[in-house]
Amino acid sequence: MGEKPGRGRKDGAWQGKALRTTMKRVKVYRLEDNGKWDDQGTGHVTIDYIEGSRELVLAVVDEEDNDTLLLHNITPDDIYRKQEETIISWRDPEKALELALSFQEAEGCSYIWENMCNIREDLQSKILRSHVAGPKPALKSLVASRGSFLHDKSLSSVNAELKELPPLELSSLSVILKTILQCGMKEKMRVADLISKDRDFFPKIVNLFKTCKDIGDMDGLHIIFRLVKAIILLNSSAIFDKILSDDFILDIIGVLEYDPEVHIVQSHRAFLKDHAVLKKAIPIKNDSVVSKIHQTYRIHYIKDVILLKVLDDATLKSLNTIIHANNAFVVSFLKEDPYFIQDLFEKMRSSNISAGSKSEPVFFLREFCTVSKSLQPAQQIQLSRDLADRGLFDIVSDMLRSQDKVFVSAGTDILLHFLNQDPNLLRSYIANHEENSGEDISLLGLLVKGIVTDFGGEMQFLEILRSLLDGYSTDTVTQCRAIMELIDKKYFDKLIDIIESSCLPKSIDRSTFGSVGVGTRVEEYSAKPEILLHICEFLCFCVLHHPYKMKVNFLKSNSMEKILSLTHRRERFLVVAAVRFMRTVIGTNDELLISHVIKLKMLKPIVEAFVENGSRDNLLQSTTLELLEYIRKENKKSLVLYVVDSFWNQLVKFGHLESIQAFRLKYQEFVDRAETEETTSVGHMRKKAEERGLDKEEEDYFNTDSNEEDFSAQTTQAQQHCMVKPGDGSETHHIPARPKSGGLVDHDGDKDYNPPPKRPVEADEALNIPMARHSSLDGKVTDGNVPKKPKLEGTIRFSKINVLANVAGKHSDLEDAQPPLSPASSTINSDGNVDVREASPGSPNQQPPESFDYIAGDSSSEMVVDAAEAADSDP
Repeated sequence: MGEKPGRGRKDGAWQGKALRTTMKRVKVYRLEDNGKWDDQGTGHVTIDYIEGSRELVLAVVDEEDNDTLLLHNITPDDIYRKQEETIISWRDPEKALELALSFQEAEGCSYIWENMCNIREDLQSKILRSHVAGPKPALKSLVASRGSFLHDKSLSSVNAELKELPPLELSSLSVILKTILQCGMKEKMRVADLISKDRDFFPKIVNLFKTCKDIGDMDGLHIIFRLVKAIILLNSSAIFDKILSDDFILDIIGVLEYDPEVHIVQSHRAFLKDHAVLKKAIPIKNDSVVSKIHQTYRIHYIKDVILLKVLDDATLKSLNTIIHANNAFVVSFLKEDPYFIQDLFEKMRSSNISAGSKSEPVFFLREFCTVSKSLQPAQQIQLSRDLADRGLFDIVSDMLRSQDKVFVSAGTDILLHFLNQDPNLLRSYIANHEENSGEDISLLGLLVKGIVTDFGGEMQFLEILRSLLDGYSTDTVTQCRAIMELIDKKYFDKLIDIIESSCLPKSIDRSTFGSVGVGTRVEEYSAKPEILLHICEFLCFCVLHHPYKMKVNFLKSNSMEKILSLTHRRERFLVVAAVRFMRTVIGTNDELLISHVIKLKMLKPIVEAFVENGSRDNLLQSTTLELLEYIRKENKKSLVLYVVDSFWNQLVKFGHLESIQAFRLKYQEFVDRAETEETTSVGHMRKKAEERGLDKEEEDYFNTDSNEEDFSAQTTQAQQHCMVKPGDGSETHHIPARPKSGGLVDHDGDKDYNPPPKRPVEADEALNIPMARHSSLDGKVTDGNVPKKPKLEGTIRFSKINVLANVAGKHSDLEDAQPPLSPASSTINSDGNVDVREASPGSPNQQPPESFDYIAGDSSSEMVVDAAEAADSDP
């Protein structure tokens, strides 16, 4: 930081003067090129006339030897600034200097500032009016002893319309310079018109420059420099046409070598003649094209080197417009030449030229593509297609195979240019040539290889691949998918393997690097961290723009686990890259991928890295919390439950963080909601069951009175009709039977039947058949589900049914101890029909399925049962 005006002065430095003198005592500062304020000395400031002139100036005289430290013409331009209370600063338009006055007292600064403002207002009023305005009272008091200079009509000539400029002589250069600097916008346009119409103006300036140079007149050279600089700042296209022409441009550059602010004379012309040489990769026969190329370079040199700190925005814009027009002219002419591009490509394909000779056409081609941006959009696209048809991409492929980094960089620049113009040209070329080319020679393979090659241009290759895969319109989606198919088929696994080989599991100590075994293998295959970062960024881009293809790859392989192994790396930015990758995957909102993440516990390495990071407030913590915030805000229920259920013991120590607290609340919200939904669902089912009426048969069954004795007698009689005689002559087994679906056995056909007294039937009596408990309240079922009992009549074939019969000797104990229910029970009613009820599959005595045929008639029935299997049945 440079010292500001008036800063750092020692106390007592201003002592020993009278009050009147003290008010005018100042220090003079000038701003150097390095940004520091240089102290020019201490003196007394006054506003007075120059001796022999009628102009008011701001003058500072040295307090020791009365030498002039500063002599500044006060101008009407708004260039003056008052800083704080004791500093006045401005930029001198004549000398192009940043100057400042630092006053000892604020009163002296205010006095000078008020008088300067009055003079400026007076000058501005004369420019706006054709007559002379009266001076301000303060100005009258200041110049009373000098007479009324302001009424002199000589100064009003600046305001009046200029008829012609003074004769261009060495003595009149100052007058012309002041005329240009002090006139307003309208007068500047008039001055520019006069200069451009005077054919002898610039030849005379050149002659005066050469004369002053020969005689060593440095003051004259400095005045000519200021005059030429002021003329350039007039920003006239007619003037630019003259001074930038081949006849005058080198002499004008010579004039600009004598900058009064630079103590050493510059050598701009020598540099342009000796070093800035046009290298023609292919001879250009048209002289106007060569002239435009030289002119463009020289304009660049003037605005970027010589007058870098002087030119205003309007002048810079005008010069850039000239450069743009020159580039368009050169490119248009060369692209229309049928032999120029052909000869250029043939020279680049030739294997007989040296590397040095080959660099010239390579650099020319890159420059040619760059300046072609000056053409109209339609012309740019047409030029790109013409170059592609002539085999440009084959040449670029050769450039990318080169071991010279400069050639590789030039090749990537050309590809980026084509991607900005028409990306489909490069996509079509890759799709047509990739299948027939090897991985090491195909253009797509070279681009993928560029990502994992450490030569300093990985970002350019990454940008090219992104542009190839970024299909933002309908007509490019198909081509982008084709490129993605090729990458997935040939290069995706290789990128994943690079990550895997470069990331050690945490169980392996990194201190073993360099030892025989694991460490040696890692050093052999490990990639640089920057390369791993670029690969991870590329994969994130693919997930974002081609989610389906990436999902298929992730689901059929363990690629995601390998990518997440970046969390094992020591570099924090690689761990952050892994977290961002997972954030991108979850951001696709694909349920299959999310289920895959949960199933394979892929958030575990991320949570472990977060816990290992501890309470450090860094990018890793922020990225992980952002991932959890996204899961919470997007209501990813499965992920919220998975994270809390699996990792809450690790995350609980970060409970003071708002994100973790909100995540836990979201988890509790999901749990409470699930319990509420479950309770509501059960109540709703019961309500529906209560509202659903039973069938009439079921109502009759539950509403009819019965007793245990009736049911027991009925069961005993049914068992007597259901006797099965095994074929081996063993004891007869009883097949348990059940009533009809109506709940009562119909005995209308049996006239001798006398029913026993009725009593209620217990649930576990008689056939020991497990039954659902019913309530006859309002004739409705309380548990909600009672299946209808099927009615079987006629001829029935039973298949795959288990028969469990009791030994005949145990028949007398049937009422006291019933055997467990078999998987199927049958009851023969009085009509000879059979009712069958299947037991629960969970019956403890369920036997392997048996097959038998059962024929039911009107009054009798037979069962054919395998005797051996029936004899082996246990109760």
